[in-house]
Amino acid sequence: MAEDILSITRQEAIELLKSMEQKESEMIHYLESEAIMKSLAEKLGENPEYWAMLGLLHDVDWALTRDNWEQHGTKAVEILKEKGFDNEFIEIVQSHTFGHDEIPKFKDKKRTKKIEHALAAAETITGLIYAYALMRGKKISDMEVKGLKKKFKDKKFAENCDREIIKEIEEVGLNLDEFFELSIEALKKIKDEINLE
Repeated sequence: MAEDILSITRQEAIELLKSMEQKESEMIHYLESEAIMKSLAEKLGENPEYWAMLGLLHDVDWALTRDNWEQHGTKAVEILKEKGFDNEFIEIVQSHTFGHDEIPKFKDKKRTKKIEHALAAAETITGLIYAYALMRGKKISDMEVKGLKKKFKDKKFAENCDREIIKEIEEVGLNLDEFFELSIEALKKIKDEINLE
């Protein structure tokens, strides 16, 4: 299956990201997205390495497009092709930008595959969890689902975090509580790498 083939290693992917000018918060976001995608794959019986790589590289062109949003997802094509990724991988990466008004090329596109909904939900929930951890003095080790759920319902908290995208996790067969728990646990495992306690 094409899904089982990755053209670069995780270390090479990290080096690729670091070869561009990343902010610390951006690298943290990539690592968080990677960890949640990996856990999702394990839970759903999918390929953990492939899903993790999607999480790690979903914003591969962000360092080049953060000041020019409409290019986001477009510049990713040449970067990923050069590294040997196939069209399927590239299309899944692009799918997390679908529906954003700021990106005219993808504004009217819709996510249709389970893996696309998973990626969009995973990379979006990172913002909610990280903001909540910071509010708790950077502590994630004792974070619980009920606390995160409260923050999810409070639309003023981390308001740039699109709750509707997080809800897309239901398209892969998980409910929100399961997703919150899985995501919190995934980030607890990498807390040292993402500057949390």
